[in-house]
Amino acid sequence: MSFQNNCKSDKIPGSIRGGNGLNGICERVCIQCDKVIDMCMRQETLTDVDVTLTNVTPSTGLVQPYTFVSATATSTQAAVSDLIVTPLKEDPCFSRVQCTITVPVQINFTDANGAQGSGSGTVSVTRDVILHTSAPSVMPYSIVATVSLYSAKGTYKGDNTFELTACLTTILKVVMQVQLLVPSYGYCYIPPCQEYNEQVCEGIFDLPLYPQECGVEPRCKRNLNSN
Repeated sequence: MSFQNNCKSDKIPGSIRGGNGLNGICERVCIQCDKVIDMCMRQETLTDVDVTLTNVTPSTGLVQPYTFVSATATSTQAAVSDLIVTPLKEDPCFSRVQCTITVPVQINFTDANGAQGSGSGTVSVTRDVILHTSAPSVMPYSIVATVSLYSAKGTYKGDNTFELTACLTTILKVVMQVQLLVPSYGYCYIPPCQEYNEQVCEGIFDLPLYPQECGVEPRCKRNLNSN
């Protein structure tokens, strides 16, 4: 069982399919969470990006030159550095946000003998955007970045360096840790796990004991109907 296949719909998360959504609310709950004040996304194609590998695996036995296979981000969280936040004079709740986003990547390749290898590196991009940073308060906010990177095109330049063409998505967010008061239906019902079991006989036991003529109604049923 899981949230998606049990019948206790009043105690599991999901859409409210009918009726009054206020029915069942039994308390106000204070939860601590990261509130996203503002965010923006940019998707772009990076070309001629040089990535120098470190932590090459295996560490010995590989024969250059290498042949590029693929590159992906190793984490959805990227490092934000060189951060400069400048409130706008016309509206102090908005700021100019300048920063560098550094994406950790792994490059997969084959060596001159066809042996597989991999190594880690980074891809960095700069951002200069306008974001809502809220009015001044005691609680500080943070600028964080969520990323996705994939590359299927690259060439080896030597000295453990690849030149990539990569598809990059970056989401820059302004977040603040807060305590929010929210309405609640109470604690969730946690259903028991449904263990995976390969049903090798599934469908076999559903077959009739004896074959029936395709498209022909059984004779006994026809006789009953005629009576």
